[in-house]
Amino acid sequence: MLRKIDTAERPEPDAGDEGTPVSLKIRERLVAARRRFNANDNIAEFIRPGELELLLDEVEDKMKDVLESLVIDLENDHNTENTARRVAKMYVNEVFKGRYVTAPSLTEFPNAEHLNELMIVGPITVRSACSHHFCPIIGKLWIGVMPNEKTNVIGLSKYARLAEWVMSRPQIQEEAVVQLADLIQERTQPDGLALVVEAEHFCMQWRGVKEMDSKMINSVMRGVFLKDSNLRREFLALIPRRN
Repeated sequence: MLRKIDTAERPEPDAGDEGTPVSLKIRERLVAARRRFNANDNIAEFIRPGELELLLDEVEDKMKDVLESLVIDLENDHNTENTARRVAKMYVNEVFKGRYVTAPSLTEFPNAEHLNELMIVGPITVRSACSHHFCPIIGKLWIGVMPNEKTNVIGLSKYARLAEWVMSRPQIQEEAVVQLADLIQERTQPDGLALVVEAEHFCMQWRGVKEMDSKMINSVMRGVFLKDSNLRREFLALIPRRN
């Protein structure tokens, strides 16, 4: 289960590193391990207990600087009182939490009945933010699974939990769908896997061209869905009609 930060949980400072921003400590561990830390990467294994609360404090301080640079009177404007803290909590605890927490635990069961028929899960509501402008991406996800006798069976809600974990990061929709497909493929080992996402991008609706009716649809097909055009057509035909 995705865990929110315990505000009382703070790490003991390492010897000689008092005053070093926690973001720098985490970054140094990532660099030392030669691990990538792009916006849509998960870095939970490099964060020590209690450091997320310190990171939240650091983001709050820097968010105050952003508001100051936008020429907002933080001392007298009642509307932006505590806004920096709220934004920091939103990023660290909610919309980008998929970067900072470990994957949700899943209970997996063997395919005891040797199920080998097409299964479709969806629509699952997905929420993310584009990594270009940090504007919301909100849409629907459909997942098609063709199991085999060795496939691990997971509960239907677990697909939604995996999707939330992957999407709760700054994302590009095309990359997010591939990340999620890789994760489901690894955990369940089906003969085939198909994902379709249809989403609205607020970076198009709120700014730029301000096109309100545009959506992006993309898919990933793996295994038998890629090889068997009839199965692929069956999956796409069974997806409820999208508005």
